[in-house]
Amino acid sequence: MIKANVDDKPLVADILTASFLHNKSVNYLIPQDGLKMFRIHGLMQYSFEMCMLFGEVFLCEDRKACVLLLYPELKRTTLKSVWLDLKLIFKSIGFRNVLKAIKRESRINSVRPDQRMAYLWFIGVMPEYQHFGLGKRLMEEVIIKTASDDRQIFLETSTIENLPWYRKFGFEVYDELTFGYTLFFMKR
Repeated sequence: MIKANVDDKPLVADILTASFLHNKSVNYLIPQDGLKMFRIHGLMQYSFEMCMLFGEVFLCEDRKACVLLLYPELKRTTLKSVWLDLKLIFKSIGFRNVLKAIKRESRINSVRPDQRMAYLWFIGVMPEYQHFGLGKRLMEEVIIKTASDDRQIFLETSTIENLPWYRKFGFEVYDELTFGYTLFFMKR
């Protein structure tokens, strides 16, 4: 696993856009129009930049998979973070979905524990390289890294089919929320 740098933003956004194009949680806030892929790409660029500011971004050695970790206790409101939020609104979610996004984030934050953690925001593998163990190796390295940092890992998934995969790594569901889809909260 290698640490990403700012030049990796297009690659990471491409990997995550391809991986999350049909994800229920991602598509909940993204207008389903002709700009859907562009909008999701903007969301992934936003996520990359937020994790570069308040967490870490890693790629597997062959650069076909990535993981975004956010450390919530480091997150601060800065001019840069406000600028990124504004770009997210204009580029991805649109003004019509701002209130919907705020309400969803508030509900999610009410479930997440207030503790030092590694929040696994996204883990993705280019679709043509899925099922070859890249995600598994990346997750194993994330687990080692977070354990050495004395952090529990928290994540959410709306993909029921991913629950057994996360459970293989020792994650357990600790809560659920419904937004027209079920969002499963997991921790390790």
